[in-house]
Amino acid sequence: MTASTLSYQSGFGNSFESEAIPGALPVGQNSPQRAPFGLYAELLSGTAFTAPRDHNRRTWMYRRRPSAMHNASRQIDSKGWIAPPASDALVPANRLRWDPWSIPAEPADFVDGIVTIAGNGDIASHIGTAAHIYRANRSMDSRYAMNSDGELLIVPQRGALIIHTELGGLDVAPGEIVVLPRGMRWRVELREVEAYGYICENFGTPFRLPELGPIGSNGLANARDFQSPVASFEDDTDKPVRLVNKFMGRLWEVEQRHSPLDVVAWHGNLTPYKYDLSRFMALGTVTYDHPDPSIFTVLTSASDTPGVANCDFVVFPPRWLVAENTFRPPWFHRNVMSEFVGLIRGVHDAKAEGFIPGGMSLHNCMLPHGPDVTSYERAIGADLAPQRLSDTLVFMFESRHVFRPTPTAMEAEQLQRDYDTVWDGFEPSTARK
Repeated sequence: MTASTLSYQSGFGNSFESEAIPGALPVGQNSPQRAPFGLYAELLSGTAFTAPRDHNRRTWMYRRRPSAMHNASRQIDSKGWIAPPASDALVPANRLRWDPWSIPAEPADFVDGIVTIAGNGDIASHIGTAAHIYRANRSMDSRYAMNSDGELLIVPQRGALIIHTELGGLDVAPGEIVVLPRGMRWRVELREVEAYGYICENFGTPFRLPELGPIGSNGLANARDFQSPVASFEDDTDKPVRLVNKFMGRLWEVEQRHSPLDVVAWHGNLTPYKYDLSRFMALGTVTYDHPDPSIFTVLTSASDTPGVANCDFVVFPPRWLVAENTFRPPWFHRNVMSEFVGLIRGVHDAKAEGFIPGGMSLHNCMLPHGPDVTSYERAIGADLAPQRLSDTLVFMFESRHVFRPTPTAMEAEQLQRDYDTVWDGFEPSTARK
C-alpha cells in the first residue's frame, strides 16, 4: 500500500460499507451463521449501545482471525506517553511556551516518540483531553497500537505519514489531520526520514462537527471534505507481531501470530478519517471588529453543558483581513476556557517573536494573554487596506478543563522560561485623572 494507491469515501459521520474482496460483506444481516469466506464477524462499538441514533457509532468488521486471539498483556515502559497529572498536581498560574522538541537520536517509532505535554480530566470517567507531541524516525514494523482511553486527533507538522488501520489506509501530510477512533487498531508508516507533530487525545465524547447556528447550512469544515478509508487487509498468517494498548494511562503489550489489520470487509459509521485543513471555509467580519475565535472550530467534543466543549479543535488558516477601524490580531483576553496552541507553519499573527513552527503554548483559564509588543505596535500602525495572511497555519486545542502540564514538560530545556517578557515594554496610556 502506497499513498498513490489509496482511495477514500467522502463524508463526515456517514454509514459506509467496503470490501476488499467482492462478496466478503454479508448482505441483509450483521452476523450470519457462517460469514462469507469463513470470516469472523466482530463489532466495534464507539458509543454505548443505547446512545441516541444520531450519536451512536459502531462498525461491523469481517476479519480473518478474531481480535480476541492473543496472549495475556504485560505492562511495558510508557516512555513519554503518560496519563495526565493527577487532579491535585500543582499547576503553575503562568503562561507557558515551548520550542520544538528534537527528533530522538535513537530509533523511535510513532509510539516511542510520543511526549505528553499537558492534560486534564479523568480517563476512567471519559472526561477531558491531553496534548502530546510525537517524534519518529522509523516506521512501526511488526508493531501495532490501539488506544482504549480515547480517540486520537493527529496534526502532522513535519513529515508525511501512512496510517494503516483495521478499515484501510490513510495518507496524511502536514496541513492535514487524521482522527483514529477509540479502540481502533493501527500502525504508522513514515513516508519520509522523520516525522514530527501534535496529538490531541480526547477522553470525552467523540469529535463531531460543530453546530452552525446563524451561520446557516454552509461554512467552516464541510462534511463532504472528510475522507474515510476503503477496506484493505494484511494477510500474514504466521508472522509474530506486537500490539500495544494504551489502557488507563499505561501501555500494555500483547504478542500474537497474525496481523491485527486483517479486516477483509466492514460497514458502519465508526471510522478513522482525514481532513485537509486548506478546505476549511474561514468566516470573518466585513465591517468592523471580528467575531469570537469560535468561528474557526473544525471539530468539537461536547460536554454535559451545552455550548461548553470538553475539547474544541480550532484552526487559524490563511485568510483575508478586511475589518475597518479595527485592531486585527487576536485581542488581549482572559478566558474561562484553557488554550493549547501549536504552529504548523509560518507565523502567528499575534506572536512576532519566539513562536516558531513545531513550538506550542499553553494559556490556562483566566491567565491574560494577547499580542506581544512587536505585534501590537505593528497592528496599531498598520495601513488597514485588505490584507492577506498567507504564511500561517495555527491550531488550538481548547478545553473547559484546565490543562495540567507534566513534569517532563515543565523540566524540559525547550520550556521558554522568559516567555513573560514578550509582554514587557507596553507604554502607559496618556489618560490622566
